[in-house]
Amino acid sequence: MGYLDHIAVERGLSAHTVQAYGRDLRRYESWCASRGLLSVDQIGANDVSDFATSLRHEGDQGPALSASSAARGVIAVRGFHKFAVREGWIVGDPCVDVQPTAIPKRLPKALSYSEISAILDASGDLETAAGLRNRALLELLYGTGTRISEAVGLDIDDIDFDQRTLVVTGKGDKQRRLPLGEYASSALSDYLVRGRPALASRGRGTPKAFLNTRGGPLSRQSAWQVLASAAQRAQIATAVSPHTMRHSFATHLLEGGADVRVVQELLGHSSVTTTQIYTQVTAETLRQVYATSHPRAL
Repeated sequence: MGYLDHIAVERGLSAHTVQAYGRDLRRYESWCASRGLLSVDQIGANDVSDFATSLRHEGDQGPALSASSAARGVIAVRGFHKFAVREGWIVGDPCVDVQPTAIPKRLPKALSYSEISAILDASGDLETAAGLRNRALLELLYGTGTRISEAVGLDIDDIDFDQRTLVVTGKGDKQRRLPLGEYASSALSDYLVRGRPALASRGRGTPKAFLNTRGGPLSRQSAWQVLASAAQRAQIATAVSPHTMRHSFATHLLEGGADVRVVQELLGHSSVTTTQIYTQVTAETLRQVYATSHPRAL
């Protein structure tokens, strides 16, 4: 089993992540070959460190990468060498002291509730199957904070309208049960009763909840376009992505007084450290309110 098979099968990483790691490792292989390093046992710590530096600069192996993409490249290389040690291809790991470049923490951009409402209202014609699907999808993204891959991966049987919950499958095939709010529950019910049958009649049958116009499972790209089109119709000035809805979900919960560990569970973060970036968002909001409202703030 090769390294990419290992991370896909044994570690359960998503196909998108496996593809990205594959690109990183092909770039690494090309870079090593250009240095005359033709086998893994020839690579030393200085070589890995030099490769990490090269990722931030354009060269024969490709364009300069952003800090986050360069960090991912180093993580892919570290994982590959750790796998090589485990498989007995090499004795020592040259990456032990090579760390990914620190990525500056940027505050996620959260939309206001009025902007979210405008996007939801611009989801489409609710007299059509596609409009009902789009409204249900967008209500789900904001109402539960699910990732776009989790939303399009949802099966009909994952939704429990009696308990008002749904089960989503996240990174590493980890499942979590989420509460389903009234608006999302109503939109999903309307779509499944009045919209999905029309779409399903055009396909060959699938358990997926969200379908495309041909009756097959809705893709991540198509779901992304549903959101982008709604945001454009709502005349939202800033760029809007599925993660924007997720950021807004978390930020609005924390602003409403939710505990950060509860938000962690809802988002499916393995570590609360990942969730804590959202507390910086609310702290910034508080600072802005204070600065504009208190007579002695300035």
